[in-house]
Amino acid sequence: MSNRDRPMIIGAYLAYGTGHHAASWRHPDTPVDGALDIRHYAAMAQCAERGLLDFIFLSDTPSVFNDDKEGFGGRVVGLEPITLLSALAMVTTDIGLVATASTTYNSPYNVARQFASLDHISQGRAGWNVVTTSKSQAAGNFGLSAHPAHDIRYDIADEFVEIAKQLWQTWPDEALIRNKDSGKFYDPLKRKFTSFKGEHLSLHGELNVAESPQRFPLIIQSGTSDRGIDLAARTAEVIFTAQTQISSSIDFSRRVKQKLSHYGRPADAIRILPGISPYAARTKREAKSKYDALQQLIHPKLGLSMLADLLGGFDLTGYDLDGPLPELPDSNGNKSRRRLIEKMARQESLSIRQLYQRLTASRGHVAVVGTYEEVAEVLIEWFESGACDGFNLMPPTYPNDLNSFVEEIIPILQERGVYKSAYGSGPLRSKLFQAQ
Repeated sequence: MSNRDRPMIIGAYLAYGTGHHAASWRHPDTPVDGALDIRHYAAMAQCAERGLLDFIFLSDTPSVFNDDKEGFGGRVVGLEPITLLSALAMVTTDIGLVATASTTYNSPYNVARQFASLDHISQGRAGWNVVTTSKSQAAGNFGLSAHPAHDIRYDIADEFVEIAKQLWQTWPDEALIRNKDSGKFYDPLKRKFTSFKGEHLSLHGELNVAESPQRFPLIIQSGTSDRGIDLAARTAEVIFTAQTQISSSIDFSRRVKQKLSHYGRPADAIRILPGISPYAARTKREAKSKYDALQQLIHPKLGLSMLADLLGGFDLTGYDLDGPLPELPDSNGNKSRRRLIEKMARQESLSIRQLYQRLTASRGHVAVVGTYEEVAEVLIEWFESGACDGFNLMPPTYPNDLNSFVEEIIPILQERGVYKSAYGSGPLRSKLFQAQ
């Protein structure tokens, strides 16, 4: 099936409250306390649904987001994703609701219970973004002396997802008879017990939530390391990835499909969605002014600290900001994002300052500065080339950049025949995998 046989997928990545640019909280049009304001999130969710966006995506880490420790970063507090999405389920009807949950700092039982509940509450719109957590600071919050090694985290994730999937089968629809006349509420023969013993995790028990509308939530995976691709190829239905060029995204797609075949899954079993931050306006000059205005709000200490965090916590203090990125020691953090940043720095001969300026705009994802038509053309080019199945939209500021995308860019995509004019039927999984 070619990309033209199905509509472009666009998610609304609505984490952080004020936008994806690192200085968005300083912009005069953003609510500085937006990360804690349910009314603000409800308005954004409804805007995204008016634009027929496919899902709301919330990232999460079980620790303070330490891309800054000197008081300049605005991403240090927010709402827990499952709680937030449960509230947003009550003010929306069609848009999917995707939350991030760590397999390193959670128990499979609790995660299975939370997502089954969200799927019931939303009537089949829940999605789980499976992550292993790259932030080493999370370890102390859970009483651990050290962050587990990268490969160990993925070994745990393999077992974690398998346990969750078994738990979601505890109460199939046919097990719950609910017959008032006979007095029989359930069929004990159809109740399924889970017994799992792995190298890292074990569970012997049953979930106390009935089978949900989708049977289990849509599974999304965000890691793009070799282990991340392997986990996605075995378990995921959507991959959220950081790609900055069409060629690299095509290569990534090829690698994913090779892994899919290894696990006996068809090539179109996964939808690939790079992140994209559009700095869009009616004219090129206005778009460039919007971009420059936000860049000028970045404090140099925040930019340097944010770069250090994305590189796995390597301290860049004392290095010449106008000099090249130094050779870095190995890290136990996010390996795929770090490789992307190092490649960008070397290939484009970027100084440390130029590198953090680039990353504050989109954190290593695609950033497009141009007119509404030019941004739409970029989306269409990536989509029709086979580089991706759509995008996870990362608006630089909320609510303005989300509103303008919905009001200005979505109609262009619809006119060009690459985006839907109405939501499809059924639960989230069905919507994403339906043909036009």
